[in-house]
Amino acid sequence: MSISRIVLYYTFTPLSDPEAVRLWQHTLCRELGLKGRIIVSPHGLNGTVGGELSAVKQYVKQTRTYGPFRDMEFKWSDGGAEDFPRLSVKVRPELVAFGVPDEVQVDESGVIGGGQHLTPHEVHELVDARRAEGVEVAFFDGRNAVEARIGRFKDAVVPETETTRDFVAELDSGKYDHLKDQPVVTYCTGGIRCEVLSSLMRNRGFEEVYQLDGGIVRYGETYGDSGLWEGELYVFDGRMNTRFSQDSVTVGECTRCAAPTSTLHNCLDRGCSTLQLYCEDCRHIPETTRCAACEDRLSRPSQLPAPVPLERS
Repeated sequence: MSISRIVLYYTFTPLSDPEAVRLWQHTLCRELGLKGRIIVSPHGLNGTVGGELSAVKQYVKQTRTYGPFRDMEFKWSDGGAEDFPRLSVKVRPELVAFGVPDEVQVDESGVIGGGQHLTPHEVHELVDARRAEGVEVAFFDGRNAVEARIGRFKDAVVPETETTRDFVAELDSGKYDHLKDQPVVTYCTGGIRCEVLSSLMRNRGFEEVYQLDGGIVRYGETYGDSGLWEGELYVFDGRMNTRFSQDSVTVGECTRCAAPTSTLHNCLDRGCSTLQLYCEDCRHIPETTRCAACEDRLSRPSQLPAPVPLERS
């Protein structure tokens, strides 16, 4: 029986010809039988792909032959090509869609002006040192709010975001100005969103900003469920969520009955991207019923203009 794996990776580095990189990456993945999602931009490369272990190893080896990607780190996890519907390789203005491509500046060392990288051990050292001084370190979730519903750092600040583009408005709203003179550790799944988020925060006057190096994935590999993390990790493939150990607690609650659950569902509408938590006893609801947002949308009068009668010749 063949063994399969998934790799998660990113690097911020200037790319002068993103389209050429896209074509190369698409061809490489197709020839190796890999599926997943890859974004190429002038700022670098970001991807998650899966397939047979030997093919993924070959992909990593070949990708690192390109100079700007030579030192790129790959995070390995269980899974394979079957966890992705297809192979998608696209060029975008940003690696992460914060909606401010001109504000993000990168060089060969990564994002310019980002927060200080801390390993999981260094995060614990920071928390202990500042607590001894009577100062609490704030953990700032750099993911969309729905992801935090099934797992987050203890007492973390979770911005009200549905998409990554919402973060700029959240930061500019003044809601988090009380954190501008406090130590803040930003965190996200694999670290990429915090590369940009920490830079945006520093640009807006947050004085002491850090980022969890390697993201939640690396933290989970280091501490499992014996550290500051609570719950499960949302992942962007067919698995939807993953646990770090058998000691993982379920922090999510069913939208209908508040029973413990970590299972996210879309509503009946196949085009809906709104995820809600439902337990096993209530899973029939999203399978048979549209969510409130879809019902509201369908109940509104059509905004399309009235058809114009055709002139007869």
